[in-house]
Amino acid sequence: MSGTLPGELRQRRPFSLEQEVHLNLLRTADALERGFAELLKKADLTSTQYNVLRILRGAGPTGLACREIGKRMITRDPDITRLLDRLEKRGLISRTRDSGDRRVVTTRITAAGRKLLEPFDKPIAELHRRQLGHMTASELKALSRLLERARKRA
Repeated sequence: MSGTLPGELRQRRPFSLEQEVHLNLLRTADALERGFAELLKKADLTSTQYNVLRILRGAGPTGLACREIGKRMITRDPDITRLLDRLEKRGLISRTRDSGDRRVVTTRITAAGRKLLEPFDKPIAELHRRQLGHMTASELKALSRLLERARKRA
């Protein structure tokens, strides 16, 4: 099958336009994620762990309940408690039980967590520019709107 062009492949195995777009989205997400994961590997962080730390940094000193962290995450993690356990074990987050409602546990990023994130801010921004900077602002806005629209029906 070497030398087979994508168009030739489509002629042999016809995909619907929706399937083709879906596959392109998956391939693009994977390509973008690989560069991101490579950066985070230096700090022994997964993209999911980075996402939690970024969310908590944005929440400030008040922190967030576990449920709220889950709502804000980019990818769903069915076992957020275990994810938070690993981050707490590394000293990157702290958790405290609410005195008014013992069922609520508030999670906050620690100074060590903020210190770990800070050196990534610039390299991640540069990575995004390398990956998507060849597109115009209007193309990026249109792509973002289309992706949001697709996500609403998912």
